[in-house]
Amino acid sequence: MITGLLVLILVGAALILYVRVAPLDVARWHRPIEAASDQDLTGGAIRVLDGDAALFGRLDKALGALPRTDVLAGSVAENRITYVTRSAFFGFPDLTTIELRDGQIRMFARLKFGASDMGVNRKRLEGLIAAIQ
Repeated sequence: MITGLLVLILVGAALILYVRVAPLDVARWHRPIEAASDQDLTGGAIRVLDGDAALFGRLDKALGALPRTDVLAGSVAENRITYVTRSAFFGFPDLTTIELRDGQIRMFARLKFGASDMGVNRKRLEGLIAAIQ
């Protein structure tokens, strides 16, 4: 009984550690956003708004100010940036890509692990939109 409990604890700890240190493939996550309209997805959300370089820069600053958020790839000069925001306790990574293209700012926030984000990414995007307008 105790051995089984110890094995369960070790497996759980290993999973938590893996979530925190698992590599993030830039080629997979830092890609152009093809969607041209708002979408709510099971594991994320897409928002599209009219915008220019100045608004894109404000969005970059707002994202960079979020807790536990770091740039994975890209820059304002490249007109595409992908950020990683980790959950507070387990460190689950969510990825948010923002892109300035053809007078639009496209934002795609999604989870890496699991099937549902319970609306966390949608709320993050809506909060960012409110912060920059």
